[in-house]
Amino acid sequence: MRAMSLQAPVGLDTVKLIDRPDPGQPGPCQIRVALHGSTLNYHDLGVASGRMPTQAGRIPLADGAGIVEALSEGVTEFQVGDAVVSCFFPDWQDGAPTVGDFHRTPGDGIDGLRRT
Repeated sequence: MRAMSLQAPVGLDTVKLIDRPDPGQPGPCQIRVALHGSTLNYHDLGVASGRMPTQAGRIPLADGAGIVEALSEGVTEFQVGDAVVSCFFPDWQDGAPTVGDFHRTPGDGIDGLRRT
């Protein structure tokens, strides 16, 4: 799998295309999505340009859409072939989001979607 990685010092001029292992089969209660589109939002630009701190090696981008290509046992809300979009706040289910930190936000606290 190929991915765009933010190298140290994090900034737009240090983005590097890297090879990473294939993600394999999804873990417990996970799905694997074939990404068909992604966008660079304002938060992503802040992270990728170094204005918002993140670790070197981070894979950027929080916004994406694709098709579920595999799922593990225990997944009941999705089926292979479903069209899905990412959620900037992955733990947000309903109501107003609680914005305390970005430690689980794709492309910031965890690796994002800029992978092929």
